[in-house]
Amino acid sequence: MAEAGILETIPRTIMTKETELRKELEKLVKTILVEEDCTVEAIDEAMRILRVLKELKIKKSLKVVDNTAIPEEFRCPISTKIMSDPVVLATGQTYDRPFIQRWLNEGHRTCPKTQQVISHTILTPNHLVQEMISKWCYERGIELPKPLVDEDVHAGADRGYLKSLLEKMSSSLSDQKEAAKELRLLTKRMPSFRAFFSDTSDAIPKLLDPLSRGRANTHPDLQENLITTIFNLSIHEDNKQLLAENPHAIPLLVESVRFGTTETRSNAAAALFSLSTLDSNKLIIGKSGALRPLIDLLKEGHPLAMKDAASAIFNLCLVLENKCRAVREGAVRVILKKIMDSILVDELLATLVILASQPKAVEEMGMLGAVPCLLGIMRESSSERNKENCSAILHTICLNDRTKWPLVMEEEKANATLSILAEHGTSRAKRKAGGILQMMKRGASITFR
Repeated sequence: MAEAGILETIPRTIMTKETELRKELEKLVKTILVEEDCTVEAIDEAMRILRVLKELKIKKSLKVVDNTAIPEEFRCPISTKIMSDPVVLATGQTYDRPFIQRWLNEGHRTCPKTQQVISHTILTPNHLVQEMISKWCYERGIELPKPLVDEDVHAGADRGYLKSLLEKMSSSLSDQKEAAKELRLLTKRMPSFRAFFSDTSDAIPKLLDPLSRGRANTHPDLQENLITTIFNLSIHEDNKQLLAENPHAIPLLVESVRFGTTETRSNAAAALFSLSTLDSNKLIIGKSGALRPLIDLLKEGHPLAMKDAASAIFNLCLVLENKCRAVREGAVRVILKKIMDSILVDELLATLVILASQPKAVEEMGMLGAVPCLLGIMRESSSERNKENCSAILHTICLNDRTKWPLVMEEEKANATLSILAEHGTSRAKRKAGGILQMMKRGASITFR
């Protein structure tokens, strides 16, 4: 029989070993759960058995194949097993990332295969070999296994790779673009990479180094990948404050909302929204001048970008200072126009409710024809939340502007819109609709049915 490798046959002895391990584990678990004075050694032994069982489970799930059948170029020179994450060392030799990273972490600075001294420790993904291995496995119905290595080695490999990518940020333009593309992909797929940024003090400054303020869109593809990476990083809770406190991050995001590809602008807006979920960041972002470009992005109407812009505006306006800024920057006109065009009605009505606490915003709403629009939604919408928000806004308008009462009375006479809402709406909608009806009655002495 051929010598077995990572994709190996499963002899009967393994099945017997698995049964014995399960029995031993069962005894240990009972001891741990029942006996109060169980030893640490018993817990350690149970964990060891679980790891062994996991390895056996993976081996059993793999299709039988002789190690000799695996092409030599698909094997890692260190492990001699098929590679799952091939990378190129400085000497040009290809290795499986976890194993070459372990070699480097141990302090070696030579190529294991050629014994050449390496000029740097950057590991570059070998996408060609990866694709060839994937195709070879697919054609033979073989599952490509994941390397069985310690978590510490995984973490060390990931940290080492992150460091190498960040080093490229101060290298040539082609290196920067290559690294930015890889960072975008890794921070999207791997939460561990997002977390590493919060553990490394100089990671964010290095990431932002290629983007010069005032000229961030000089290389649109580089800008798009880096801004998207920032958005991915902002999802991790520990990165939110770090990004906001960096003197360049938010200004670059604001600039990228203004200038860049549609995807860049959308992802910059999404990043501002994500960062603004932290209350302390709302004021920082508001003071940075973010609201004007976000409102402009909403106004322009790119389907990809409008929702991100609307979400960011809503979150920022939860702070009083930002409400005032948004009103000054023309948010009411843009938001009302979108609602009238039946665009993002749910999201924008929620923002309009917040802005309605500002007298200037209420005055603008009245001047821009908000009342007929709100009454129409209250009459025709199937969304109870939208009806509730419309009734709240309309209540504020009626409190501040009696000249709009005739429009409301006319609607009530024709369709009993407020009476229906006061009877069948949400509890808040009932209060607001009822309050408007009371205003009308007191002001005009009219009895409504």
